[in-house]
Amino acid sequence: MNDKLKGKFLTLSEFRQRVGIPLVWAKQLAIRGEVKAIRAIDGSIRIAESEAVRLKEFVKHPWSKASLFLKTLGPGLITGASDDDPSGIGTYSSVGARFGFSILWMAAYLLPIMMAVQEVCARIGIVTRKGLAGVLLDHYRRKVVMGIVLLLIIANVVNIGADIGAMAASLEMLTQCNFSLAAVFFAVLIVLCEIYIPYHLYVKFLKWLTLSVFAYIITGFSVIPYWFNILGDSFIPHISFDEEYIFAMIAVFGTSITPYLFFWQASEEVEESKLIRLGMDGLAIHRRIRLMRTDVAAGMILANVVFYFIVLTSAQVLFRNGITNIESAEQTALALKPLAGHYAYLLFALGIIGTGLLAIPVLAGSGAYALAELMEWEEGLEHTFYQAKAFYLVITFSVIVGLALNFLRINPITALYYSAYLNGIIALPLLVVIMVVGNDAKIMGEETHPNWVSCFGWLSVVFMSLAVLASLFLLLPLK
Repeated sequence: MNDKLKGKFLTLSEFRQRVGIPLVWAKQLAIRGEVKAIRAIDGSIRIAESEAVRLKEFVKHPWSKASLFLKTLGPGLITGASDDDPSGIGTYSSVGARFGFSILWMAAYLLPIMMAVQEVCARIGIVTRKGLAGVLLDHYRRKVVMGIVLLLIIANVVNIGADIGAMAASLEMLTQCNFSLAAVFFAVLIVLCEIYIPYHLYVKFLKWLTLSVFAYIITGFSVIPYWFNILGDSFIPHISFDEEYIFAMIAVFGTSITPYLFFWQASEEVEESKLIRLGMDGLAIHRRIRLMRTDVAAGMILANVVFYFIVLTSAQVLFRNGITNIESAEQTALALKPLAGHYAYLLFALGIIGTGLLAIPVLAGSGAYALAELMEWEEGLEHTFYQAKAFYLVITFSVIVGLALNFLRINPITALYYSAYLNGIIALPLLVVIMVVGNDAKIMGEETHPNWVSCFGWLSVVFMSLAVLASLFLLLPLK
């Protein structure tokens, strides 16, 4: 760097001191292109002094600082928020209406497990620069991996169909528009956005959509629950050993820890590494993992807080008023209207649309990444359609088939049940493989699992095994 530039550019340390933000924020803003930066001859990042002046004024306001933090996050936040898709909202609403506050404790207990599992997937993507399909090929025969990927895509397509249906039903409730036209509109919009918007722009769009999940937090506060009375339910398990309660626990576990998030997380970390041109030396990878951990933690905390507030809302408003049979997210929104007021109903319905727009690209994209890697096709949302035709055709096919399910008179609740069951079956061997791979020093080098990740990761294997065994038991005839 010449002397002229030295006076106009700051080191990361100087920049973050001027602005008053953490160093990790400063680096993420630079590598994501949110501030003007260059890379010096010695490889260090230098940020324009004018950007420090601009941001220092910007972060004086709390809301501005919060939006800046959002800009530093990436795949982990999107993965976490997409976990609360319309079908998940339907599941959480259903268990809240059926069992009241007695299932709230699962949010706190699932959080460290979800953080551990998603960190494992992210680490594998960062270190190996492969998606999970590529990693699976190193341990299983191609036919076995193909079977897993096809099951993943089938489960994703069913979820996509349910999500499109919920979004269309919500828009119909809000505007009285035709359900079929609304469903087609959402499907076309999502496909066009995923194909024609490059990843570095598309990821910003997805990040802002994560704000839609706050509709459920606001709704939870608007129904004014008795906070002191639910404190015990929030942390102390109240497990009822009957068929319906165990099934509800399985449904919540399967909705929160699901294979499509594994594939998406790993693949998007690979996309991020391409975007920021991360070096492969140990120090660079270690720094990237530190940034990833903040990202993943933010996403999983957000997912669990939203889960908590959806259950809280449905328990407070529906369960307490004797409405215990809720079968869909839009039915919950409709039930809220006479009991909790127009604003609660409006927020809940708008949240369904926002989370659907966020989750469906993740569902379709995760299957496309997995199949493309397996078939050795060109892949990635940063590519154009002509550069990665097969990859984008899988996305398009997934959304179109999901849309078609809404016109085939297939019971969405039955479809989601089998989808959740498939996810449980697929998740178990995947969890075992990613835990083994993530702790293999030959593959991961110095970035094997920290102790807490190993503990909660293997705990997820135990819990998922119990969930699958319980689901099999429930399916067996008792006579």
